[in-house]
Amino acid sequence: MEQKTKERTFKQMLWISMISMTMMFAGFTSAYVVSKGREDWLSFELPSAFFISTLLIVLSSLSFYMAKKALMAGDQTKTTWLLALTLVLGLGFVFYQFNGFGQLIDAGLYTTGPQSNVASSFLYVITATHLLHIFVGIFVLLRVLFNNVRKKYTPASHLGFSLSSIFWHFVDALWIYLFLFFYFIG
Repeated sequence: MEQKTKERTFKQMLWISMISMTMMFAGFTSAYVVSKGREDWLSFELPSAFFISTLLIVLSSLSFYMAKKALMAGDQTKTTWLLALTLVLGLGFVFYQFNGFGQLIDAGLYTTGPQSNVASSFLYVITATHLLHIFVGIFVLLRVLFNNVRKKYTPASHLGFSLSSIFWHFVDALWIYLFLFFYFIG
């Protein structure tokens, strides 16, 4: 398969996947809005850890963007450091997401069982599903970092790097949407 066709095919597959994920989260958030009308609905504030995790994921997206700029400038060392920073920030996001789950439990908000409620169950399911996508992104980021250290990417040949960058920015934007959704609608 020639390079241009391969690149176009992989980008189309990624976009179709991201559109599917967007539709899934749109369905989740729509169900959340509809369920808010239930008599047993319980409103609550987002855990403070989610604010920190939001900052970290935005910073990780910025560092990934800067890594791509460094790659395109031919600075492999700077690219590696920025990818490592992106990884650390992404792991920080995961840490604070779990910290946020702990804060929810401390507040008496559970996902299942007699003490659970519909609102907190939705929050857990939606954020955990997003977290699964972050884990995929971290796995891909590790592979990109490994490939970059092995000097597999150049300004002329960087398909895997570009695809992972698009996906990382997507899960970042998705989290911002979810965070704002829960902050203003929740």
